[in-house]
Amino acid sequence: MMARSLSSAPILALARYVASLIVIAVAVSPVAAEDVATYPSATIRIIVPYPAGGTADALPRIISDRLQARWNQPVIIVNRPGAGGNIGAETVAVAEPNGYTLLATPPGPLVINEALYKELTFRPSELEPVIVMGSVPNVMDVQPGFPAKSAHDVLNYILANPGKVTFASQGIGTTSHLAGVLFEKLSNSSMVHVPYSGSAPALQDIMGDRVDLLFDNLASSLPLYKTQRLRIVAVGGLQRVAALADLPTVAEAGVPGFESGTWFAIVAPPKTPPQLLDRLNKAVNEILLEPSLRSKFAELGVQPVGGTRSETNSLMTRERQRWGDLIRAAGIQAN
Repeated sequence: MMARSLSSAPILALARYVASLIVIAVAVSPVAAEDVATYPSATIRIIVPYPAGGTADALPRIISDRLQARWNQPVIIVNRPGAGGNIGAETVAVAEPNGYTLLATPPGPLVINEALYKELTFRPSELEPVIVMGSVPNVMDVQPGFPAKSAHDVLNYILANPGKVTFASQGIGTTSHLAGVLFEKLSNSSMVHVPYSGSAPALQDIMGDRVDLLFDNLASSLPLYKTQRLRIVAVGGLQRVAALADLPTVAEAGVPGFESGTWFAIVAPPKTPPQLLDRLNKAVNEILLEPSLRSKFAELGVQPVGGTRSETNSLMTRERQRWGDLIRAAGIQAN
């Protein structure tokens, strides 16, 4: 009898409250289940945190053209350079996690800048790894007039002239800078670092005999080597490359343990649903197997990579540790 006398108002209020929570949850959910199956249904923006031109820009453009053809939706590249790649990366870090804003970048903002800059407005480790598009080894360039010719002789010259050989880089904390620091550490040598604001001015001064040495990625140096505007004396990867079959690795030339290269990855905003990440990963993996793409990558000196999201995450974790340790040990700090 007492149970019947209870008012139904609290029960109704509770039901309305639960219903409202469900509505809110659906509203704030980044992607509803049915949206995953139909993704993409609008324009996808791929942010490149560096200027147009160069390998970092070329690879995502090759990928985006094929994604657009595959999905019949616009896939556009947006260049947003500045602060060592941090400006473009921040744009993606705060974007809606719905698969329509992605970041395509070399290692800098993903695994280097967190140790290099005193403060970042985003956490690189929270960006969601999708896939590594490709990789390219760094190569050791020397100016045309450098007195030593072979890689072994270049090493001996550097050791015999501490503090006199200059090495250029694309800027403080870039892979070319860290490659030079790693070379000094492993060879017990000392050189003078000359930072530039990108590859182009550094390469110009190498070709003009104004700086001695540069660790540059193979893709941008190979055409200049072929036209004899600079000399490549060694390869920074663990293995020799077909395009430079006669040249040793830096390790073979007398610096055991040296390894330096550049990779180019796609990542998504934090908390992007795994189903969308898997869909993107699968599509790019399939594209990387296309003969026409592999031919274009080969023209750039780039090796397609691909793989799972877990493998991509593992690579970034290892690289974050490796370069972070080197940056802290050397006391490198971005301006």
